[in-house]
Amino acid sequence: MKVACVGGGPAGLYLSILLKRLHPGHEVTVHERNPEGATYGWGVTYWRPLLDRLREHDPESARAIEDASVGWRDGLARVGELTTRHRGDEGFGIGRHRLLEILAGRARALGVDLRFGHEVTAPPAADLVVAADGAGSALRSRYPGHFGTEVRPGRNRYVWLGTTKVFDAFTFSFVSTGHGWIWAYGYRFSPERSTFVVECAPGTWTGLGLDRAPEADGRALLEDLFADVLDGRPLTGRPAAVGGAAPWAPFRTLTNRTWSRGNLVLLGDAAHTTHYSVGAGTTLALEDAMSLAAALRAHPAVPDALAHYEQDRRPALLPVQSAARYSAQWYENLPRYIHLPPERMFALLGQRHSPLLPYLPPHWYYRLDRAAGQSEALRRFKRWLGPKVARTAYRRRPA
Repeated sequence: MKVACVGGGPAGLYLSILLKRLHPGHEVTVHERNPEGATYGWGVTYWRPLLDRLREHDPESARAIEDASVGWRDGLARVGELTTRHRGDEGFGIGRHRLLEILAGRARALGVDLRFGHEVTAPPAADLVVAADGAGSALRSRYPGHFGTEVRPGRNRYVWLGTTKVFDAFTFSFVSTGHGWIWAYGYRFSPERSTFVVECAPGTWTGLGLDRAPEADGRALLEDLFADVLDGRPLTGRPAAVGGAAPWAPFRTLTNRTWSRGNLVLLGDAAHTTHYSVGAGTTLALEDAMSLAAALRAHPAVPDALAHYEQDRRPALLPVQSAARYSAQWYENLPRYIHLPPERMFALLGQRHSPLLPYLPPHWYYRLDRAAGQSEALRRFKRWLGPKVARTAYRRRPA
């Protein structure tokens, strides 16, 4: 089979690896519009279950990814001058550039034809065409009526930066300004570097002048606001020529009514996006690739394989998409939680995926959650009540 994969991000590269491992005779080509080594962002996050799945599908690339990753278990929240730390699940960070380098090297070793600096805007001639070209997919955009693409922008603004401050825990920092709160998520992705994502409400963004400040001046202001958590280290922006969301854009949640058209199929961000605050984007993209490769192995006819791929992935995505939606809303409603004692605020930060949390007073939810930790019956009740309350509130929402 001849396969053309448009987009050389994690989803497209990993799919090419899996297809060549399963079927060495396949002719697999990856077309990437950017030069090799050019990428947006700093580090990406993932958790232990993904690493286990990567080992099942391609042990060699999994070993290289694990060796190039750094880990943490603690989460730290800093609200003004108050700090609280909690033990959590094992998380990992890896530089996006390093991840792509590993996947590209593995793909080449298996015989994949990688074509960098090669922009494709129309489906190439192939038995299977994979649109792995991101949320702004040129291939998907050729057929908007067919795919039924919907984009819902969030309310808050964010910017993705890097720093030489190396965090020893996944760090949340909340800073009060004369124009409202501004906050950051910091996590290391190498022994020398960390990602630093800054977010705020629109009024804070404009009140601080970040909407009109030159990029360097905006970074200088953020360095001053977050000087304590950064230990005075500088922030770095991405090169202007590299793609990705524009600085201080609202996050755009993208969905599609269907994921395939004939022999064209959507993969990763071209099919769906989830808010960055749940740290699942790269994991979902790699899992898409696993699912599509398995469907193509089990169903030789391409239309059947694409139908099974979508049937497999849609239900698997629902819990993550729900968690991402509630997580984004938690930050959009930050004033509801920020004045709680730090340990309670951090506990509810960890519960931000709950469909029940927005509909109970925060102190009530905190007590219920603490009690549920000691009672299986209460845990079951909480799991049952959350979706029920959320559905009722949605039905009562004004048109």
